[in-house]
Amino acid sequence: MLKKITQIGLAVFFVVIIYLLAANWFTYYSFGAFVLPASDTEYRHVFNYQAATSSTLIYVSLGDSLTAGVGTTDYSQTYPYLIAEKMAGTSTKVIHYNASYPGARTHDILDHLLVNAISQKPDVVTLLIGTNDIHGHVSKKVFRETYEAIISELINKTEAKINVISIPFIGTDSIFLPPYNYYYHYRILSFNKIIKEITIKNKVNYIDLTTPTAAYATKNSSYYAIDKFHPSELGYQYWFQIIYDNLNY
Repeated sequence: MLKKITQIGLAVFFVVIIYLLAANWFTYYSFGAFVLPASDTEYRHVFNYQAATSSTLIYVSLGDSLTAGVGTTDYSQTYPYLIAEKMAGTSTKVIHYNASYPGARTHDILDHLLVNAISQKPDVVTLLIGTNDIHGHVSKKVFRETYEAIISELINKTEAKINVISIPFIGTDSIFLPPYNYYYHYRILSFNKIIKEITIKNKVNYIDLTTPTAAYATKNSSYYAIDKFHPSELGYQYWFQIIYDNLNY
């Protein structure tokens, strides 16, 4: 009897292991099945170039594929572009620098993108980073240290109004199978807690993109691009409105 129970237990164990490996493989296979390019090929955009004004507002967006515009075919559909366009209106000269690329993690911002971003002498900065840290299994300790270093550099080396955007829920249920949907949900909340603590400590504007978009994260198919992970034009439009409404500039 004991032998039979042991055999059943081992069988269940191996079935669970196989399922977990298959579900994890499926998640990242789904990501790789659609290699979507960044829609921004210029990285510098000027609004109201000939505006009759003595001052120019410089806006830098720091981030990963979610800031580089993956999921759209036209960068003008993305949240940073829409923010710059809105700030410009019809009479303000705005120069927008997009400092982002697909796959970027916090250490990429710190090591590769931040120096050039700071050299632009920005008046306004948005920072949306962390999704790839989560999926790359970066520890919370390393994430905190790197994120704090980014914020410290921006505070000490610019006079910009810094806007930190929380890591949103992205990806449909058809990609994240149980228990990974719960695991990544937990990781997003944990990392956002770290981000919010850093912003409070440094008196930096924190924009909660996670809570208001949670209802769309798995239910609205038109919210996503063809890869079912990156936002579509509709998704970025929705993000833009939330971010702009809470932007400090």
